[in-house]
Amino acid sequence: MLFDRLFSRWTLGWLLTAIGVPVLLAAALLVGRSLTGGPAPAPVAGAPTAALPPAPDEPSPSPEESVPAAAPAPDDLPVVTYDPAPGGFPADPGPADTRPLNEGVTPTREVAAYDAPGGRPLAFLAPTISGVELTMPIVERRVGWTAVLLPSANRRIAWLPAGGWSVVPLRDQIVVERRPHRLTWYRDGRAVRSWEVSLGMSGQLTPLGRTFVLGRTPPPQDVYGGVDIFALGAIPDDPDAVPTGLRGAHIGLHSWYTDATLGKNVTNGCIRLTRSGQRQLLAELRPGTAVVVVDQLPAPPATA
Repeated sequence: MLFDRLFSRWTLGWLLTAIGVPVLLAAALLVGRSLTGGPAPAPVAGAPTAALPPAPDEPSPSPEESVPAAAPAPDDLPVVTYDPAPGGFPADPGPADTRPLNEGVTPTREVAAYDAPGGRPLAFLAPTISGVELTMPIVERRVGWTAVLLPSANRRIAWLPAGGWSVVPLRDQIVVERRPHRLTWYRDGRAVRSWEVSLGMSGQLTPLGRTFVLGRTPPPQDVYGGVDIFALGAIPDDPDAVPTGLRGAHIGLHSWYTDATLGKNVTNGCIRLTRSGQRQLLAELRPGTAVVVVDQLPAPPATA
């Protein structure tokens, strides 16, 4: 089974919880590996401010421009999986940018990921991760090259040459503000709903920056209130700070068996909201939906 380590990790996490309630609250927060597909509503595009300028699938270079050639990718490059992505990829040029990322890339075969247009191939991106179709938001375009948010990494991007992938519209966006403990769902650039959320505790803060919905997983324990979990493309900034039973897990967006901790910093980095709110997001968001974590927006959203 693709997700055997999910249940072994959670079993270990629950053994740790026997030590006491604080460890229970710590050990059940990050998301394991049992990802499943999410809903794919009709395509559109959107989020909080001005949209990413649309561009044709394959812009033609002007006489002054040339397309940097893609170096051949060795067959033995690693494939990006649920485990932490290989190093060497460039930093996201706009990690706190809350403009909507309204298009995503879905590989149709293994595609080499580069550190720059015409740069070094560092890994392959496959059509799926743990059996779930991979969709990565587009953050930048240059002639012949497209930059996407990298899965299984924080604030990193990968550059893709043309070919081997398709473009899908993305309609929604999630913006999380750490100071007011607020999550806002945007659709087509308009705030639809805001919720109070719980976030990461000291030493295990919810990672800042842009990421995206990778997939969903069934709740491994009753503490999640019987509601599926969204696994995000982000991972803990300090993987060694999380409980041993959660090593290798991704940051998650999920509910909890009680709402008593909303508005507090009590998780291992995950974003925790109400069960009704989580159910609504599960019904509406598709994989690839952008998620941006900032300290605070300049002005509260209309739904705050």
